This record gives sequence, structure tokens and C-alpha cells, in this order.
Amino acid sequence: MTALPAAVLTARAHDVSPEIVTDILTLVRHETSSYDLPGLAAGLDLLHALAVHRLDRPDHAQRHPGGKCGDTLTLTYTGTGAGHVVLIGHYDTVWPTGTLAGWEQPEGSGDGREKLSGPGIFDMKTGLVQGIWALRLARASGVPVPTVTFLFNGDEEIGSLSSRPVIEEVAQQADATLVMEPTAHGAVKTARKGCGIFRVTATGVEAHAGLAPQDGASAITALSEFVVAAAAVAAPGKGTTINTGLIKGGSGTNVVAGQATASIDIRVSSEAERLRVDDALDAIRVSDRRVRIEIDHAWNRPPMTLTASSARLLALAREVTREQGRGDLPDAAVGGASDANFVAALGLPVLCGVGAVGDNAHARGEFIYPDTVPAQTSLVAGLLGRLAEPLRDCA
Repeated sequence: MTALPAAVLTARAHDVSPEIVTDILTLVRHETSSYDLPGLAAGLDLLHALAVHRLDRPDHAQRHPGGKCGDTLTLTYTGTGAGHVVLIGHYDTVWPTGTLAGWEQPEGSGDGREKLSGPGIFDMKTGLVQGIWALRLARASGVPVPTVTFLFNGDEEIGSLSSRPVIEEVAQQADATLVMEPTAHGAVKTARKGCGIFRVTATGVEAHAGLAPQDGASAITALSEFVVAAAAVAAPGKGTTINTGLIKGGSGTNVVAGQATASIDIRVSSEAERLRVDDALDAIRVSDRRVRIEIDHAWNRPPMTLTASSARLLALAREVTREQGRGDLPDAAVGGASDANFVAALGLPVLCGVGAVGDNAHARGEFIYPDTVPAQTSLVAGLLGRLAEPLRDCA
């Protein structure tokens, strides 16, 4: 296997860093809220045009309609090696359209480093651009590179509802997958929690709160009992968290509530915990048996763990960072979920969090350190060189 020269790659990445940052800011200035379909469509057109501008036209392109979600775009560039790598990134953000107008740039960090901020810059438009430039740098190096398929989806922040089948299909056709999500303070992400959004519905009996309260069975009271009991199912020591984030119910202050619903966020680190939580929530009983409790067990993403094949991919990434003079690349387990969860659940090699270095995902003021862009871009470029042959031949 021929490795890309780390010093050359890093130097080239530094030379083009202003152009990479310009591309990042171009994407950030176009808002792509998960719920703004026209904005998502235009944002994907912009991303597609950027890929063509920096890499020329792909050998194959397909836009997969998202319906009520943003479309998913796959672009395949045929390589000069036998390997096939997928680079996954989402272009939707959690920020409502119009957020950019009131966004303020943060002051520099305490150590004097420059920051760049904007809605979606950290999660994860920087990663999208770095992935495109990584392939550009790898191809320009003159050594064999794998076939690369970019998968850009517009619904990751709301569960990858339409893009999941595309992600799974494309990943199964490749030798390795890199998810361009932001790093964990420079570390790649090799384990992520599985997550679910459960909807719990309580159906009681309405009655006049003053004239005949005894005839009523309060759905709100019963649901309150349920969510307290559900919170007790959490096991933080095992990585299991349970948070009731939304409650709605009732029809008036003078009516015993006949209906109430709760949305509960659940995170687990293992399949065993997922099964335990399912059983434990089903076993909860409320004091007023006239109230019916129904639970929609909506698991969105399975847990992601570091498998043997992904560990080999991590080892290759560490080879790259050592050659770049960065030492061993750290890895981390995090509570958030991503599209990497889907790939890992298929038993396929995947690394997540090879994108931006910064902080404050999903928080006003999210930012990147632009001085890290060259190293992160050359890391992915170096990995592409090592994956010019199938991963099984790279051990």
C-alpha cells in the first residue's frame, strides 16, 4: 500500500486554507434549517455546485427526493485505486431560517486563537467542505486514491428519516465510511449512544373540575406519574439517560384532562440497555387505572460501538496523524447520535467526527478554529490514500 506523503499534503492544505475557509463561509451564509424545504433545496444546489467547482463533474450523481425532508445527494468520483470510500455529511442545521441576521461573532479565545462562528459552521458545514477539499488534495498528490462517494443529506438533525435507506445502501457498497461530523475537541468519535424519541399518550376521562371532579380521570396527573417513574429508569452509570422534554394536554383549567402527551428523549450505550428500557417503561403503572397509557417506542438510531473493522480504520487514521507530527489521534465516546450509528449497526467500518475542530454544537455561538482546517483536511486526504485499496488489504 502506498501512503500519501504527509508533509506535502499538510503543506498544500495550508496553502489553500484561505480558499477552504471561503467555501465554508459561503455555505454558512446560506441558511438550511431542517424545516425549510426551499432553503434546503437551494443549499443542496449550492453544495453540489461547490463539489463540481472543486472536483469537476462526478462520474455519477443522483438526487434522492426527501419528501417532507431535505433531499439526499450522492456524488461518485471514480478513483485510481481499487478501494471505495463513502464520505457522509448533512447540510441541514438546527437553526431556523433568519437566525443568521442576528448572529454575532464571538471574541477570540483566551489563548488568542481566532474563531469563526455561524449557524451550522461547526455542525457541520465545515466538515462538508473539508471532505471535498480532502479529495481534491488527495487526487492532486499523484498517488492512487479510492473511488469516493459523497452523501449529503438534509434531514440528519431530525432523525435522517428519508435518508437512512440511502445511507445504508451506499455504505454497504463501500469498503469504509468516514462521517464528516465535527470532532470531540479534536478527537474522532468511535462510540455514540443510540437514541429514541418516545411519545407517551395518556387518555383519561373528562369531567367538570368543580361540579363532578370525582367522575373524571386526569390524563395529566397520570402522565405526570409516568414521567417521574420513567426518569427513575435512567442509569447514568451505564450511559442511559431519559429526559421528558415536551408535555401537552388538557382542554381547560376547569376540565379534568382527558388527554395528555409527552415526548421523551432516551439515550443508551448498548443494545442490552435498549431492551431493558423498553421493558421497564412498559411495566410502569399509574394509580388511576381508568387512564390508558400508550407508548410509541420510536427508536431512531442504534448504539454505535467500536468494532474490530472500525478499529483498523482508526489505526490507519492514527498512522496519518503521526506522520503529520500530531501524535496519536485521540478517540472518544459521545452522547449524541449521527448517521455513523446506522453504518456501525450494519457491522461496517466507520469513523465519525473527522470534521471541524471547535465547539458549541446546537448552541448560539457555535464556532470553529480556522487554524485547524489544514490539519483536518489533510487527515482525511491521508486516509483516502491509505484506503486506495480495500480496508481488508490495508491491515
